[in-house]
Amino acid sequence: MMHSTDTARLPGANRRRFLQSAACGFGWIAWSALAAGRALADAKHARLPHETPCAKRVIFLFMQGGPSQVDTFDYKPRLAQDDGKQLAFDDARVIANTGARGSQQRIMKSPWNFTRHGECGRQVSELFPHVATCVDDLCFLHAVHTEGVAHGPATLFLHCGSTNLVRPSIGSWVSYGLGTENDNLPAFVSIAPAWGNGGPRNYGPAFLPAVYQGTALGKAGGPASEATIRNLENMPYSLPDQRRQLELIRELNAEQLRQSPGDSELEAVIESYELAWRMQTSVPGLLDLARETAATQALYGIGDKPTDDFGRQCLMARRLCEAGVRYVQVTYGDNTANPAWDQHSNLPKHADHAKAVDRPIAGLLADLKQRGLLDDTLVWWGSEFGRTPYAEKNGTGRDHNPGGFTMWLAGGGVKPGFAFGETDDFGHLAVTGRTHMHDVHATIMHLLGIDHERLTFRYAGRDFRLTDVAGRVVDEIIDG
Repeated sequence: MMHSTDTARLPGANRRRFLQSAACGFGWIAWSALAAGRALADAKHARLPHETPCAKRVIFLFMQGGPSQVDTFDYKPRLAQDDGKQLAFDDARVIANTGARGSQQRIMKSPWNFTRHGECGRQVSELFPHVATCVDDLCFLHAVHTEGVAHGPATLFLHCGSTNLVRPSIGSWVSYGLGTENDNLPAFVSIAPAWGNGGPRNYGPAFLPAVYQGTALGKAGGPASEATIRNLENMPYSLPDQRRQLELIRELNAEQLRQSPGDSELEAVIESYELAWRMQTSVPGLLDLARETAATQALYGIGDKPTDDFGRQCLMARRLCEAGVRYVQVTYGDNTANPAWDQHSNLPKHADHAKAVDRPIAGLLADLKQRGLLDDTLVWWGSEFGRTPYAEKNGTGRDHNPGGFTMWLAGGGVKPGFAFGETDDFGHLAVTGRTHMHDVHATIMHLLGIDHERLTFRYAGRDFRLTDVAGRVVDEIIDG
């Protein structure tokens, strides 16, 4: 079913009993990954999409903080020509704070050179030498624009389609629309999510049934070795003892179900315990990267200090997708007020971040391609916004720019070696092929076979959707 009027939640008594059971190791896994709600029975199984899908799954590479488009993938020779000049711009932050337009700003050229790559001849900065080798597989969106000039609102809009209201995340919408391909795994996993700027809301289900909550592995900025599911192992007990424990819980719940026949909420709790048990036996092996060959690990930069952590996260994403997870988000960021790519006064720091992610991303694309997975896996790279083409406060960094920036997609039915849309001569504002963040969301859903206008959920008396206000599918980037 692609539409539901079910807003059921666990009542207080059942919720308390469920959380109290967390001590045994099963409860919290079940609650965080697949908690109750009538939709659980449906969510266990893959559902037919509205249309023939191009992609079966999504890997979102979230560059938290805002990489500069004019220093990475949006080459603007005008910046070098006018470097140091004071020109008038409609700066988003100045407008938000004062309402004034046409503020004077000092143009700042890119510290990095751009060169053409691949048969498509796309310009890529020297920050991304490995990704540049994959340029013929990439589809660039050069005129993305979004809502929110601060990290918090813009990050929520990126993930949930709203700057302030509590709304389901895109991963939750995908799992709600398509279900799961693997009964032993959640449909939506967020690797190393950040605690700030929306935190769990960025992978939460909001008013969708809690079964569609994303399962978090690790935390932003933490070592990849800690990217595990909390309470996955029930250490105090042997496997036979855990099995007996689960049987006892099942019998107790079954007795309660006999006293309340047809209680779908209680049935959901019982089913969630079963899934938790299956996850305990299947997930540890899935997250064991030592099972990969040395060559594969080297492809992702695992073993080299600058790339080891993000390389592990990208390889983990491939293994999860290969095992049937629908939507995997991989975050390169941290939990500070100015996360990772947020370079207000130290633009050269972009080089460190690019070095950490460049090789792992290229490795992920190459690995997916050689395994035949790129054709039906959509890889999405981007951030909550871009950066200005001028120096912030005449300094050595760039401020936030929601008015025009670059994202790219690969695989999953998009045109390879293609670019759509343009910013102005300075790389400041989207001018042609303008692509709102809602358009990005609509296009991703379309590639998965979901009609973003038909995938709705009734809550508080009306139907909601991910693209709640507007949104169009960017047909221009779809292959065939």
